Amino acid sequence: MKAAVLEQAGQPLTLADLVVDRPGPHEVLIRTVACGLCHSDLHFIDGAYPHALPAVPGHEAAGIVEAVGEEVRRVKKGDRVVTCLSAFCGTCEFCLSGRMALCLGSGTRRPRGAAPRLARPDGTPVQQMLNLSALAEMMLVHENACVAIRPDMPLDRAALLGCAVTTGAGAVFNACKPTPGDSVAVIGCGGVGLAAVNAARIAGAGRIIAADPSPEKRALAQEMGATDTIDPSADDAAGAIVELTRGGVEHAIEAVGRPASADLAVQVLRRGGTATILGMMPLDHKVGLSAMDLLSGKTLQGGLMGMNRFPIDLPRLVDFYLGGQLKLDTMLTARITLDQVNDGFAALRRGDGARAVVLFDGA
Repeated sequence: MKAAVLEQAGQPLTLADLVVDRPGPHEVLIRTVACGLCHSDLHFIDGAYPHALPAVPGHEAAGIVEAVGEEVRRVKKGDRVVTCLSAFCGTCEFCLSGRMALCLGSGTRRPRGAAPRLARPDGTPVQQMLNLSALAEMMLVHENACVAIRPDMPLDRAALLGCAVTTGAGAVFNACKPTPGDSVAVIGCGGVGLAAVNAARIAGAGRIIAADPSPEKRALAQEMGATDTIDPSADDAAGAIVELTRGGVEHAIEAVGRPASADLAVQVLRRGGTATILGMMPLDHKVGLSAMDLLSGKTLQGGLMGMNRFPIDLPRLVDFYLGGQLKLDTMLTARITLDQVNDGFAALRRGDGARAVVLFDGA
């Protein structure tokens, strides 16, 4: 099969022919139909986050089940599925307490010494990135890393549910849980931020302020449900948001992974407000609340992958899209082929568009 391989951090991906193993117990072989390009991939490609190499990136995908291994119960051959990097074990304290996104995935990877899921034709192993490696014609994953969806869901849009929407919308539904009428600020309007804006509208938020330096993305945010937009690089952007909301927002969602964006999320909170950090910050960066913030009852929290409960949340997101509430068509701004993947990531670095999706043969 053809795959995009990261040989060395900071270098372009190379297209290579790889061999994918047959599914073992609890494993599912999926023919990839679509894979979204995400900033999280760029963190590994550019070397900001470490990963064993060579590896195949890509973690926001949808496809069709080609084969299943022994003991697979969740999906069957022919099912249309969406994958998720937060593969869950189902038995740890996090899974059993309903916090599946925090599961470390024990038992969802092949044990040390077993044959690799991905390899070069000579048998040299190739690392699987984030349990998926979706920038390839086939994926071999644990059954708890995918979920079957309705057959009438278009797979190019379904792919976005695997990360951007699960994270952005999940942060609203699972972590923030705004009360109807609450004010929400979303800082960063890429795929994750736009999904958060859309979910805030679905959840009944009152004022929804989208902050992004790109006029194009601010316009997309308005299409997704933002009531107001602002350029966060403008002078006193925090003061402008506080003034718009007469004292600050109940919820601020950071969706880009920049220290200045996290600081802005804290600055725009009203008394008792909550800042939720979704972006992948530099590993040595700290985000905090001042003593006065704490005395004002403000809260700072993470929202890993939107604190998703993937098998439950994903079908509901599909229903939201097919019911006309989730605006995935607006988010999907480019469709490319696998041989254009480096151009796609270059556009992502520049901040062009909201979400690009690689389409494979048969899409």
